[in-house]
Amino acid sequence: MAQVLEFKLPDLGEGLTEAEIVRWLVDVGDVVTIDQPVVEVETAKAMVEVPCPYGGVVTARFGEEGTELPVGAPLLTVAVGGSPERTGAPGPAAAEAPQAPKAPKASDAESSEYSGNVLVGYGTSGPAARRRRVRREPPVAAAPAPAPAAAPVIPAPAQVVAPQGPVAVISPLVRKLARDRGLDLREVRGSGPDGLILRVDVETALAVRDRAAAAPAAASAPAPVAVASAGERVPLRGVRGAVADKLSRSRTEIPDATCWVDADATELMAARAAMNAAGGPKISVLALLARICTHALSRFPELNSTVDTVAREIVRLPSVHLGFAAQTERGLVVPVVKDAGGRTAESLTAEFARLTEAARAGSLTPADLTGGTFTLNNYGVFGVDGSTPIINHPEAAMLGVGRIVPKPWVHQGELAVRQVVQLSLTFDHRVCDGGTAGGFLRYVADCVENPAVLLRTL
Repeated sequence: MAQVLEFKLPDLGEGLTEAEIVRWLVDVGDVVTIDQPVVEVETAKAMVEVPCPYGGVVTARFGEEGTELPVGAPLLTVAVGGSPERTGAPGPAAAEAPQAPKAPKASDAESSEYSGNVLVGYGTSGPAARRRRVRREPPVAAAPAPAPAAAPVIPAPAQVVAPQGPVAVISPLVRKLARDRGLDLREVRGSGPDGLILRVDVETALAVRDRAAAAPAAASAPAPVAVASAGERVPLRGVRGAVADKLSRSRTEIPDATCWVDADATELMAARAAMNAAGGPKISVLALLARICTHALSRFPELNSTVDTVAREIVRLPSVHLGFAAQTERGLVVPVVKDAGGRTAESLTAEFARLTEAARAGSLTPADLTGGTFTLNNYGVFGVDGSTPIINHPEAAMLGVGRIVPKPWVHQGELAVRQVVQLSLTFDHRVCDGGTAGGFLRYVADCVENPAVLLRTL
């Protein structure tokens, strides 16, 4: 007889605690081999295909496309060791497959059994036998005295109960959200598998609590004018949710300041044209700006740093891992060019092209999106001149580049039409003062106006 094994959503690394099912790659009844991709999921970092560590027949799938699952929740079950015919229906072992997900309880989640899942291979044992948890009904309280007419009684929300025992929460983000808002998770009924508490459950409980607290004041106030409440609601999850969290954290934690300068980029564009005319791979403007940035950071290392708020220390980083903003159909992502300071203009051009293509295809890995120390944001591609960038937390600075367009410019004492660009630098005022930030930006502008400045140190 075939043995039915349960495959859970693995730990995808980089601190990720949940993922959304984008597309199933197998159906119930399909035969799968070891390490065959079975589902495509989207995390806060990237879209990845998840391989199954078992070979056999798929007997059950858990979660429809668009469902968000926590790490450790069941994905599918596989009958291993039998030889059922591959049909559109499940094999003989399907009758033994569980019909509902068996998410681990909070006590399981905190054990090593559910903390070490890897993407391929696994090696962690199956869940241990669990005792059925018995909910204790709260004692029936005596009926309260009738409330005055001016103070209507607000009924308790239907989805909030007070069970005893451990709290079924896996995601540390859910625990932190509840803790920051002063919500007791024992009063929340989970809508996930086997009562698992998801982020949406906490957010719903908080919304109900806030409405209940505001209701007495609203009851005594004049009825407001009715407004249209219908509208499209777009969940802040996946890449968009991660971007929102990071930008909010940046604005909350980093005391940023911005300075900017206009620069004559005519000579830079002429140098690029000469390089490309000489043959070989074409050099991009972004690659030239990246070379200028990395060289400027070697002169002003304060801006290639991060702040350790716990130790109250500024950590200056030894290498420049250059992030660059890329707009995709899934939202804004910031791929990272590793060791950008040691790359040539040709190498930078090739790496920018590779990462941009991967971003548009949705195939960036978590490693491609993490580890940045400084970000270059070329918003000139959108046809705008200037901006005040938000620092990509936990970095210390970001250089913004506007469009390069012909403008009137005083050149060698005469009015002329030159290729002008606006450069803006947003920096963390904790790591340096305006003199350092201004010196960095002025040096970048000097290199843009006269690329030969770089030859002094080559």
